[in-house]
Amino acid sequence: MFIFGTLAPFVRNINVSSGELALYRALMASALVGLFLIITKQKLSFGSMKKDLILLIVSGGAMGLNWMLLFEAYKYTTVSVATLSYYFAPVIVMVVCPLLFKEKLSAKQIICFVMSTAGLVLITGAAGGGKQDLLGIAFGLGAAVLYAFVMLINKFIKGVAGLQRTFIQFIAAAVVLVPYVIFTGGFTFSGLDAKGWISLLIVGIVHTGITYCMYFSALKDLPGHKVAILSYIDPLVAVFVSVIWLCEKMTLAQIIGGLLILGFTLFCELPSKKNI
Repeated sequence: MFIFGTLAPFVRNINVSSGELALYRALMASALVGLFLIITKQKLSFGSMKKDLILLIVSGGAMGLNWMLLFEAYKYTTVSVATLSYYFAPVIVMVVCPLLFKEKLSAKQIICFVMSTAGLVLITGAAGGGKQDLLGIAFGLGAAVLYAFVMLINKFIKGVAGLQRTFIQFIAAAVVLVPYVIFTGGFTFSGLDAKGWISLLIVGIVHTGITYCMYFSALKDLPGHKVAILSYIDPLVAVFVSVIWLCEKMTLAQIIGGLLILGFTLFCELPSKKNI
């Protein structure tokens, strides 16, 4: 999660379109995760995947587009604002799940939704860069919607283990992004300098391939509420990277808004004491 939080500065060093960068990330991650599956002798059971194949392909395509929109958000607003907008995804899932599974929203969920939304309003209202910042927030929220979509679809995929599922989704992301890149400017990696190439390799290999392997290897040994707590290291690190590494400013309203979003989404994900 700490590594995930340091993604943005490397993305900003890569002078290609957001769609092209998302494609390269998907290709490198597919290769690395595939190699990891071979080394650890984790076989893909295509027979058990048949009934979930369409869901895997759709969610993989959404994952690739989600990356693309997040990378685009980094171009228009600060990393902290883009990240906090993106982390509105759990709020979307929180609201949609009761509708999909015909459950009633609990009082806790309603409070968390209202307070998280208030946090987003604070961040949006404090956007000091005008239209540029608002466009960045829009891209961040678009990425959040797609990320929420992926999370919701994953709830319906029962017969495929986490890392194997992600491997297929990476491949699907690449397949979806190839025609998009071809028809929106083509491949421009020839213009990358040494710094851009190094950053591209770090994003694809370290921030995606290696980190996803670490993440899914850890999931099987951790209870859900601990995973929920640890997942918030990512946005917190991203905010520190934005302020300390990239020297981007955050207003008091944005800080309060960020605390509301992260605090109440985390609170909603944690089980009550009687369920722990």
